[in-house]
Formats: sequence, structure tokens, C-alpha cells
Amino acid sequence: MAQKTNSGRFFEDFTLGETITHATPRTVTTGDQSLYTALYGTRFAVNSSAEFACGLGLDQAPIDDLLVFHIVFGKTVPDVSLNAVANLGYAGGRFGVPVFPGDTLATTSTVIGLKPNANGQTGVVWVRSTGTNQHGQMVLDYVRWVMVRRRAPGTDIAATHNCPPTDISATVATADLVVPQGLDARGFDLALSGEPHCFEDYQPGERIDHVDGMTIEEAEHMLATRLYQNTAKVHFNQMEAGQNRFGRRLIYGGHIISMARALSFNGLANVVRIAAINGGSHANPTFAGDTIHAWSEVLSAEPMPGRGDLGALRLRLIAVKNRAAADWPLKDSDGKYLSDVVLDLDYTVLMPRRG
Repeated sequence: MAQKTNSGRFFEDFTLGETITHATPRTVTTGDQSLYTALYGTRFAVNSSAEFACGLGLDQAPIDDLLVFHIVFGKTVPDVSLNAVANLGYAGGRFGVPVFPGDTLATTSTVIGLKPNANGQTGVVWVRSTGTNQHGQMVLDYVRWVMVRRRAPGTDIAATHNCPPTDISATVATADLVVPQGLDARGFDLALSGEPHCFEDYQPGERIDHVDGMTIEEAEHMLATRLYQNTAKVHFNQMEAGQNRFGRRLIYGGHIISMARALSFNGLANVVRIAAINGGSHANPTFAGDTIHAWSEVLSAEPMPGRGDLGALRLRLIAVKNRAAADWPLKDSDGKYLSDVVLDLDYTVLMPRRG
């Protein structure tokens, strides 16, 4: 019988430098945004209110930046991580033009690094993925690396190629951040947004406990992952997941990012948009029934060049499971993440300046 189905790529199937065009383009709607809001309870004013967004010079309320991330990411899964053991990290992510309802997104990826693991069972694949809209404009460009199974475990280990890739920036420079065309944060209404805190109120080294917690439900995480058309088996197929060392399905790491980001509203309500993902790692797995808390640390605060209305806050967002965030511990004496730390994300946001 002819083989017509896609069983996904294994480590041996990737070639350094190849470009992959991912199926299928996806038109984003207000329905997607509403479902995303229902899943996470996100309340950021710019994405919630068309009137608020228009008051800042935008044509309408943009789609949540992380929903854009998940859709662009989801396109890559059948070709990159269908046979993944784990998604390991992100770097050099930059958001481009905002996405509005009715825009159609497509994704391509370039393989920029390959490293077989010594166990002969898996290898790490680095890809740079770029999402564009129907006009060919960049909406998101980022690097991620993922551990992928080998088709033939125990076979000879191939040579390492460009690992880790040398062209990944540790941090997206403030001057390279994209401000949406027409955006003027002087119209930012602090009463409607929910908090009085502006760019000047945040100091490097400051930690913010976001206080609230959210418990992961099995049905919700599966619904969310399907919304992004992320087909990774480890999230859906209990028959296969039952054979892993945990014996159950893993929660998609992006689900944790969105949960933590939604929780961060309490203390960071006036964020205008996410401008960059500088780096990040899923420190430990999460499962249905875990309760997530989050805290943020301000890493730096820089005015946007040539603008008096916006500043760039570089933040470290930490998510923990089944304990309060205010306990703060992150790593043990050996520098390893504690078992209840599930996300360590370094990202940059645009924040309105006072006055």
C-alpha cells in the first residue's frame, strides 16, 4: 500500500541549511482571539478593546502577541517536532507588524543547527522560524531548539553541525524592536487599562509577585493546543505518552507561557505589546492538575530611541507549579532548576511613559 500519511521527521531527516515551507496558512479571526481570552483570561486593554486600541492610533484591536506566536509555532510542528521528546528553548525572537483579525499567517523555517545526543536515541535540532502575513510582512521571527527522536536508535552518531548556532543574539537590541506604525502611547488611558504604573515606575532588579494562580485542566490544554494546530503527539496521544518516563501527556510549553503572561497582568497591566523573546527554557514538565503561579523580575529599562511615549522593559518571567511564587527560589546550589520551576522566559515589552 502506498504511504500517503505524514509520520513526521526524525533527527536523521534534517539537513543543515535547508528551508522548510510549512502547511497550512491560517486566517486569524476575532473568534480565535475570543477563545484565547476564554482559555487564559488575558485582560490587556490593547488586545481587549477596539476603542482603546484606536485611541492609540491603531486601526483596531490587534491579536494577542502570544496567540500570534502559538499560531506561527503550530505551523512548524508537523515538520519539526512531531516526533519531539521536548521543546528545549527559544532565542532571538522579534515581533514585527501587528496581526489584526482577517490577516492570514504562514511560516517557513531554516535548519541552523544539528547535534546528535550521545545516547544514540535522540538529537537536538535548531531552527529559525519566520511568520509572515498575506502581504509578506514579518510578524514574528525566532529561533527554537527541540530534542527529536532518531528513526534508528543506536545507530552511528553523525557529526555536530553549528551547535549552538553562532548567529543567535543573546538579547534583541532596543533599537531593533518594532513599534507598530501609527502607535502613539500618549493616548494611553491608565484608568481604563487597570493600573497606574508606567515605564518610570519599574526599576531593574525589582521583583513582582503576580499573586494569582491558575490550575491546568486537561481539556483546556488540549483545546488550546488544537487551536494552534499543534499536532505534537506528546500532548494528545495517551497510548504513546503512556510509554514515556512520565506515563502521561505533557502540557504544551506555550500553554504555560500564556498562563504566566495572563497572570502577569496583575502588576504589568499597562504593557502595550510584547516586542521580543530574548530567550527562554521550559525548565520542567507540567501536567493536568498542576497549579501555576508566576513572578517577574525587571532586568533592564530603556527609553525607546527617538520616542517620548514608550519605554522598553526587559523582563524575566518565572512560572512555578504547586507553590506560591513569592517563595522566589529558582535554582539549587548546583545551579540546576528546582523541580517546581517550569518556565524561565526572558522577553521585552513596550510600556507607556508617564506624561
